[in-house]
Amino acid sequence: MTTRRAQAEWKGGLRDGEGEIALESGAFRGPYSFKSRFESGGGTNPEELVGAAHAGCFTMALTAALQQAGRTPVRIRTEAAVRLDKVGDGFTITRIDLRTEGQVPGIDSATFQAIAEKAKAVCPLSKALTGTQIHLEAKLTT
Repeated sequence: MTTRRAQAEWKGGLRDGEGEIALESGAFRGPYSFKSRFESGGGTNPEELVGAAHAGCFTMALTAALQQAGRTPVRIRTEAAVRLDKVGDGFTITRIDLRTEGQVPGIDSATFQAIAEKAKAVCPLSKALTGTQIHLEAKLTT
């Protein structure tokens, strides 16, 4: 169906080198480094980009699921917190916390929660990340 591309280039050693990540669409191009990934240096990192992708994917899946239930949201906002931990000799994304808030007329909190869980299950990024614990906190706002 669709293939999307991104690229990364790295120059130098792991700790003293630097790189750049770019999206095929041109919507984002930015630097990354050891410090931006494992410390608090400027630039982006792969985990932050995974979080952005997951938040965007889930938000669209939730919107679609709400519309299938006959409820069009006024607003959905999702934050993804991606946890990178040292496991053995390497690093692993061990957990992603999705926190979503939705303003959806004519729906109660329990129904919103159920639809949000369904959206998490069908979101393509959630499916791709099945080896990672994905936790969802869904809140209905007015």
